[in-house]
Amino acid sequence: MAKPARAMADKRQGLAVCSICGGSQFYEDLTRGENICISCGCVINDRIMDTGPEWRAFTAEEKNARARTGSPLTLTMADKGLATTIGWSDRDANGRSIAANNRAAIYRMRKWQIRTLVHSSQHRNLSIAMSEMDRLTSQLGIPGETKETAALIYRKALGRRLVRGRSIEGMVAAGIYLSCRIHKIPRQLDEIVTEARVNRKELGQCVRLILRNVDIRVPIPSANDLMPRISADLSLDGKTLRCAMDIINKARKHGLTAGKDPGGLAAAALYIAGIIENDRRTQREIAEASNVTEVTVRNRYKDLAQSLQITIRP
Repeated sequence: MAKPARAMADKRQGLAVCSICGGSQFYEDLTRGENICISCGCVINDRIMDTGPEWRAFTAEEKNARARTGSPLTLTMADKGLATTIGWSDRDANGRSIAANNRAAIYRMRKWQIRTLVHSSQHRNLSIAMSEMDRLTSQLGIPGETKETAALIYRKALGRRLVRGRSIEGMVAAGIYLSCRIHKIPRQLDEIVTEARVNRKELGQCVRLILRNVDIRVPIPSANDLMPRISADLSLDGKTLRCAMDIINKARKHGLTAGKDPGGLAAAALYIAGIIENDRRTQREIAEASNVTEVTVRNRYKDLAQSLQITIRP
């Protein structure tokens, strides 16, 4: 970028303003350490402080070896990733062997440090819950961001003492289910029950308990969130998926989706769209991919076809 002049930035009403053109938008050239006005190209500051490390690393191993900070904070660990441990090596920080008369003391310190990691009932609860959450999210293929939200929901429930008298597995599974709904991840209740160590009734009770007592905003499940995954399992065309979403949008405007299972509505809409677009799948195939029964597909399909006046050709 051209540098016709060197100027100083004025401060008007708390904002940095270029003294040449009055612009308030600047570009930071980190390579040269300059702050440049976008409007006129004047260099406002040529001494930007470098906040990065003073060392260079060309491989992942070098980066890990030279870094002096740990991993970022995460809610998915009981201690949020802040705990430190005394290593099991008998060498000090300089690599020298520890004297024999000091090894017994180091061993006792290491043992008591491990014992004091879990010192409260709430911390012990979190340790068990986060281990179960790691297992369940791994089985379900839940993204990391959704897992963080699930851990936050569980911590809020634990803070309100909702876990007392209930299984940790049920509350963890409920937090994951609600987190999936918040992030619009297509995971139904039955899918989580399959991998969780609780039955459907207990999981439903935990979900309702969290919704009543924890301050979180959970959107209503929609059939449109489930359809991309179901259509991918059935290898349907893109036009069939778009047609099915249009059917669900029309049904929502007519108030036909209220009180209906999103899985059944998604299955029925895909079945109708498959017939319209000549991309047919049997009711059994759609029912298996949607985790609903064939009777549900049939009933929802008849309701949608009659209410929306959709002509189905045999």
